[in-house]
Amino acid sequence: MAGRGKVGKMAHKAGAKKVMPGPRAGSTVVTNGAIRRLARRGGVKRISLASHESVREYINDFLERVVRDSLTYAEHGRRLTITAMDVVYALKKNGRVIYGYGG
Repeated sequence: MAGRGKVGKMAHKAGAKKVMPGPRAGSTVVTNGAIRRLARRGGVKRISLASHESVREYINDFLERVVRDSLTYAEHGRRLTITAMDVVYALKKNGRVIYGYGG
């Protein structure tokens, strides 16, 4: 349709936007199925339900360390965006070297 200019196709839907509820403090996004898929990729045949909580804690701790270090690298570079290289350097600092992204 012509005549809208730079406003775009969705100009007629200028009402309130839906906001998806995010994870609450203390809750986790890593589901049992996600843990099972990760275990399968690692070669695990069976995994007990009791181990899911410890796996969640480990994943959350790991991600917290990597994101904190990535943010430190971005702040040092006086940037507001965390780049792929920030994550590569943070992983390298934590002993998980990843190849294929430069550096």
